[in-house]
Amino acid sequence: MAVKKPRIVIIGAGMAGLTAANKLYTATASKDLFELCVVEGGSRIGGRINTSEFGGDRIEMGATWIHGIVGSPIHKIAQEIHSLHSHQPWECMDGNTDDAITIAEGGFHLNPSIVDPITKLFNNLMDYCQGKLTRATAKGCGNWSRKLLEEGIFAMHENNQRTYTSADDLFTLDYGAESEYRMFPVMSADHVIVTVSLGVLKAAIGDDDSGMFCPPLPPSKTEAISRLGFGVVNKLFMQLSPTHGVDKNEHEQSNKGFPFLQMVFHSPQSEMKHKKIPWWMRKTATLFPIYNNSSVLLSWFVGEEALALESLKDEEIINGVSSTVSCFLQHSQWQKGSSSHKFKVLKSKWGTDPLFLGSYSYVAVGSSGDDLDTMAEPLPKDSSCQPSASSPLQILFAGEATHRTHYSTTHGAYFSGLREANRLLQHYHCVGIYNN
Repeated sequence: MAVKKPRIVIIGAGMAGLTAANKLYTATASKDLFELCVVEGGSRIGGRINTSEFGGDRIEMGATWIHGIVGSPIHKIAQEIHSLHSHQPWECMDGNTDDAITIAEGGFHLNPSIVDPITKLFNNLMDYCQGKLTRATAKGCGNWSRKLLEEGIFAMHENNQRTYTSADDLFTLDYGAESEYRMFPVMSADHVIVTVSLGVLKAAIGDDDSGMFCPPLPPSKTEAISRLGFGVVNKLFMQLSPTHGVDKNEHEQSNKGFPFLQMVFHSPQSEMKHKKIPWWMRKTATLFPIYNNSSVLLSWFVGEEALALESLKDEEIINGVSSTVSCFLQHSQWQKGSSSHKFKVLKSKWGTDPLFLGSYSYVAVGSSGDDLDTMAEPLPKDSSCQPSASSPLQILFAGEATHRTHYSTTHGAYFSGLREANRLLQHYHCVGIYNN
């Protein structure tokens, strides 16, 4: 009689799920130890990595950066498969531009003596975090006190995060994978690796009738899910194109004139604020071509404004962006030829996408790294903790929100998938392969 192989089902084909599946498969394929199945609810794989094309350019709707180079498995993979270079133009291929202009609401250019020290500090901190800057160089970032820096970082954090709100009933969704399992509504497994986002988990514990976990998750797990934050970040892409009959050379000149624009808005309470600028534009900081001379512009939105963007019609977005640009670039070469421009719009919708319900996690006020560790704990932990008939490691958790130090990053999701695969390999005494 053939020995029954343990069956492992992985929910979600994002970075964490695919990494776990790849590790389990490549580590044991020759021994044929497991039955392995990856279940994806959407129409594509990749999770919050969603590369697309717009206006003839390569763009990324989700995860945009490789955070760090030294020790980053994502950077190593990208190098090995030659993904750091492309024959097709792509988003941010020029890196950070040195030609940015900073303009205040109303069209007033800010003096570089004010802007440059702040920009230098920001760039140096980013370079240091990405491993491009030595510690000694980072110390020379200007005469900025630790207190001022902490206050500034807190202010940015406060502006860029939001409190999670409830979502629609998950049972009302028409998942793309449903047709594949319509005849088999129940999939049995010895182990399930859950890689859904923190946003989906928040929705599940917030709805007593969701039935996502039966029996319900223990209080320690649900409390950690509740305390941690899950923010929304969206990207708005706008393609500039000439109206019918406009000379091609004129169009190229006007596109070339659009700057890397950094915008400084008046306070919402100020009497000087431009009334035609919509409120959801006032928390974005930049509007710029995705690379030099590209006809595709990009702007980032976070929190409440990001959610509002998802519900707006294209015409509302076009009017809002046009009013904002007119206010900031009143006398520019681009503005003089703006009558020849019209926009096409493409935006991400991470906040209302039922498979994500947000963008990525953060340690909110009242939460801590201990909550991230709790997120990573399997259920039940092991046989010693569960002397009853319950088998250990029935439900395992992976995803960026389960990594204590690299939460909110793609490599954090990668490490978490590797961790859970190794946990199962160790559980089945696959000596010599689970820790590679």
